[in-house]
Amino acid sequence: MRLAIFDDHRLGAVVDGGLVDVTSALPWAHDPDPLTAGWWRRLCRDFPTVRDQLGRTAREGPVLPLDRVRLAAPALGPSKIIAAASNYAEHVAEMHGVQERTLGGVEAWMMSFDVFLKAPSSIVGPGADIVLPADVLAAGHEIHHESELVIVIGAGGKDISPERALDHVFGYTIGLDITVRSAADRSRRKSYDTFSPIGPWVTTPDDGVDPTDLTIDLTVNGTRRQHVNTGDMLMGVARIIAYASSVMTLLPGDLIFTGAPPGVGPITEGDDLRTTIGGLGELRTRVRRAA
Repeated sequence: MRLAIFDDHRLGAVVDGGLVDVTSALPWAHDPDPLTAGWWRRLCRDFPTVRDQLGRTAREGPVLPLDRVRLAAPALGPSKIIAAASNYAEHVAEMHGVQERTLGGVEAWMMSFDVFLKAPSSIVGPGADIVLPADVLAAGHEIHHESELVIVIGAGGKDISPERALDHVFGYTIGLDITVRSAADRSRRKSYDTFSPIGPWVTTPDDGVDPTDLTIDLTVNGTRRQHVNTGDMLMGVARIIAYASSVMTLLPGDLIFTGAPPGVGPITEGDDLRTTIGGLGELRTRVRRAA
């Protein structure tokens, strides 16, 4: 099932020809305030109990064309965004050159897999602009795109085993981890407002998603910049979840960015970015300077 958040933070099931509003099928109150919308986190946690009812409503309800609705980021109030670093060997190799150019040397500790946090306030949805901060531009720092598969946590937990990790997934979506290349703290460089575009919707595992075999493509102004298969990850989805949960308790609705593929590069004002991941749709964003 493909589930979107649209218009006044309503729940839609994406079907052929558009989406169907399935908000009324939820057995709990719908709170449209994105700051307090616990209905979304509850959906992430309890999706198996409402899947059938959502499916019936999606089959029977009127279809709204996608160009008649406004899609929002498919995440409301996550407790945290976790991001994986150095998770593709070719990206690790290219970062030596990137850091030599932007930092004047290689930070060896950044070349090993690990996880870090991004601010949830950096989330924006499909069609939203990536805004280049004035202070970063004034300092002359490059700002890069990183296209990634994003995990949406369902049933959370602590010390989850790799063997059970996929049971804790609500679904998958597309994300961009926008990054300032500077000597600042990694989390700060990636947490500016608009630096975590995600969307266009969440695809649940029962839709046939195989997270070990998804093709990620990113184009900038029509030119391909990134192309990789998730099978090339150094740490696959299950191991990322297990590792992250060994550090911190995962809660329903948390997001995990699974790491940047090779081909990262700078973005500038006016750029048009289109990211696709096989079966998950297309995330389109544009780039502008801060007013």
